[in-house]
Amino acid sequence: MGEQQHVKFPQQVIDEYTALGIDVIAMFSAGHLGNRMGVQIVEASADRVVGTMPVEGNTQPYGLLHGGASAVLAETLGSVGAMLHGGSAKIAVGVDLNCTHHRGARSGLVTGVATPVHRGRSTATYEIVITDEADKRVCTARLTCLLRDAPAAA
Repeated sequence: MGEQQHVKFPQQVIDEYTALGIDVIAMFSAGHLGNRMGVQIVEASADRVVGTMPVEGNTQPYGLLHGGASAVLAETLGSVGAMLHGGSAKIAVGVDLNCTHHRGARSGLVTGVATPVHRGRSTATYEIVITDEADKRVCTARLTCLLRDAPAAA
């Protein structure tokens, strides 16, 4: 996860998780699936999460960006936002993901930007807009996460 070291986190988030002995970069990464797909989180806060993903290696048989790949990028970014909103006492679990695919992408990087629609005590909903390198919208997604209490430390 060497590339993940460049993620911009608010200092209060870094301080909160460091005090608990948690590696904030690893905790809010793209995970194993996202890493295999080349997802890179560039910026992360409860107000805005930005990430990129290459089209190459994430296409369907026609050579276009696979809709499921867009869904992985969207769920990753929205989940990170929800986790940051919930703080260290909560974990975010996706319960609803809706993706509308507007246009295809054949090459380059796509960029997703997740912004909150609703941030409550028990749920958080994020809109994720994915664009191509020409800044044309490829996909619009909405993710709702349930915020559950984090398991007690052993």
